[in-house]
Amino acid sequence: MNALLAAPVRIAAVGVAEFADAPRTAGAQVTPIDWRPPAGGDPELAWKLAELTGHPRVQEANDVAVSRLLAVRPVWRDVRPAREVLPVLDDRTTAERVLLHAGPPVDWADMCGPMRAGVIGAALLEGWAETPEKAELLAGSGALRFEPCHHHEAVGPMGGITSPSMPVLVVEDPATGRRSYANLNEGAGRCLRYGALGDDVLDRLRWMADVLAPALREALHTLPDGLDLRAVTAQALQMGDECHSRNTAASALLLRDLAAPLARTAHGPGVLEFLAGNHYWFLNFSMAASKLATSAAHGVPHSTLVTAFARNGVEVGIRVSGAGDAWFTAPAARVEGLYFAGYGPDDANPDIGDSAITETNGLGGFALAAAPAITGFVGGTVDQALRTSRDMARITLARHEAYRLPALGGIGSPVGIDLRAVLDTGIEPVVTTGIAHREPGIGQIGAGLVHAPLECFRKALAAFPLPEEAGP
Repeated sequence: MNALLAAPVRIAAVGVAEFADAPRTAGAQVTPIDWRPPAGGDPELAWKLAELTGHPRVQEANDVAVSRLLAVRPVWRDVRPAREVLPVLDDRTTAERVLLHAGPPVDWADMCGPMRAGVIGAALLEGWAETPEKAELLAGSGALRFEPCHHHEAVGPMGGITSPSMPVLVVEDPATGRRSYANLNEGAGRCLRYGALGDDVLDRLRWMADVLAPALREALHTLPDGLDLRAVTAQALQMGDECHSRNTAASALLLRDLAAPLARTAHGPGVLEFLAGNHYWFLNFSMAASKLATSAAHGVPHSTLVTAFARNGVEVGIRVSGAGDAWFTAPAARVEGLYFAGYGPDDANPDIGDSAITETNGLGGFALAAAPAITGFVGGTVDQALRTSRDMARITLARHEAYRLPALGGIGSPVGIDLRAVLDTGIEPVVTTGIAHREPGIGQIGAGLVHAPLECFRKALAAFPLPEEAGP
């Protein structure tokens, strides 16, 4: 007995962290256990979670959904005006003025400042209004209709505003013919996607439509098989990108493949200069490729795989493969990160943008271990980046066979967010993202990390049909 009492005391601590302070002070070896009540402690949801966990039909459905996601080979095929490839924006035939936006559905009256600025800028760009004041009145009159990009196989960063004349990337899976779309990246600084307004912003957008897009199309069409975005992404992860907030390597790789044919276009020098100075320009390709992959996994009955994760600056929403096209939403969270000089948290708009589709595809925050240099931009440490990728593996269904993380021994990036695992562990999916000023007309003021609220997942679980209810 004396020998037993003399041995070091080892304690496993579960629950409130402060409970371990007293025994630790007394000399005990305390090991904290990361455990939280399933489903946030809601007994009914916890019981439903238990019914879904290990259910053979759910497991079979998830295997199908993940295999469809991983089978997609995104290839960049074209650049076209949005009205030519997105019927909802074809104002020549619909006689409607429609704008696409990021995130789940939101009306003008509820839009945040950066998105409102994007709407105003798009109305000016399309010639629907002559001044910002008239554009604002037009939007408030009900003469404009707003729909999420996600409802049309499209995605847009930050405000995500996409109007009929804006050029969009056309990305295709050759095996299925499925397509996805994203607008072109404006670069850093004052951009419409962040809610900046002014002649400089609109002049750049006009140049992108009149010069950049035709040059990219001409150069791309010299590549008969298009451009393999999966291969670019895989290589960029080996070079320090996570392909959401850091796209330095991917942008350079893309430019390398297009530089020679771009140089032969009428405006080659100006286009090359713009792209060489835009380290973000691959982001929109990464988003379109991720949308293509996750859409392929959507609509599998009984699957708990999350296929969309988007934010409109007011709400965050997710979609789940086996739960139809419903959005499950919660208030958008504040981004924790680093701010440009002169700005701070009180200036920031809550989380916004469709770019979290990259996390849904195993990139961004899920591949944070691949991009230790990003910690200097979004905050945190290299050890935290490695730990984040490990944590995300606890809430996903698979490892990506092409997207590998060198710092973790080359293991595949975790992919396929599982509704059940998120609620079982209490681990919220993490996103790397930019920070927009809450007031319209200003733009980006920082970058950081944000987590998807558990409330989205609780709502999705509550609405998720049990296999018996869903039928054969």
